[in-house]
Amino acid sequence: MEKVRFSAGDVTLTGNLFLPEAAGPVPGIVVAGTWTSVKEQMADRYAERLADRGFAALSFDFTGYGESEGKPRDHEVPERKVHDIHHAVTFLANHPAVDAHRLGALGVCAAAMYMSGNAAADPRIRSLALVAPWLHDREICHQVYGGADGVTDKLAEATRARARFEATGEVEYVPVVSDSDPRAAMPFDIDFYLNPDRGGLPQWPNRFAVMAWEGWLGYDSISLAPRITQPVLLVHSEDAAIPDGARRFHAGLAGPKELIWTDGDQFTFYDQEPQVTTAATAAAAHFTHTLTTNRS
Repeated sequence: MEKVRFSAGDVTLTGNLFLPEAAGPVPGIVVAGTWTSVKEQMADRYAERLADRGFAALSFDFTGYGESEGKPRDHEVPERKVHDIHHAVTFLANHPAVDAHRLGALGVCAAAMYMSGNAAADPRIRSLALVAPWLHDREICHQVYGGADGVTDKLAEATRARARFEATGEVEYVPVVSDSDPRAAMPFDIDFYLNPDRGGLPQWPNRFAVMAWEGWLGYDSISLAPRITQPVLLVHSEDAAIPDGARRFHAGLAGPKELIWTDGDQFTFYDQEPQVTTAATAAAAHFTHTLTTNRS
């Protein structure tokens, strides 16, 4: 693994590039994880597994997260994350160890939305793998966040927080995960995020910018599916997050597609066995099959 830095417009992003032992150029995969996450929480794990299987894999921190530049910090902006992925693909395509004509992307949880957003407009991505994908639209957001009234309340909070930021430069934060704060983005006792031996790492400050609710709730990833013609693999479970979103997204895809239904809750796919090995092995097989031809 080597630490790398690359430009994403007016900021510099920091990533970890995992290279296989095989001589290059080899296929390259961009990897990203859940909303609010830093690369060390789950993206590094999947990138390393892919490198072990012969791929060059890049995990990185999005703008305003982890080791990357950008302000405001810890502000979830779907469109900006798609923009960052596009620049990560550019970096990977230009790396001497990577075959620029054999590029793929792997998204865990919310990064499934962002990888799909980039793939829908970026023909350089030839193959897509989505692990425990969080894929939502307006209907699903209503189901998850307390109906139309719940969504309206969060949007009102976002509007107030946005006005405060524009007037003062101050960002209003709530915890991403909390078992005691009802305003948390995920007001639950989630061991993965709260356990320092799992995802509760020092690099992750566990904070969510309240003004981000507007962009998050307004992002329609289900509508992207008909625009994606690349081969797509989804690995999911009935006990993982919003399985209906995965089914609807899969049904709408325009190109070759495969849906692997396995076991485990959402958080086991981040760092537990056998879910990580199941997903990483399936993704590697998918990329091997779909990126075998060096096409110009």
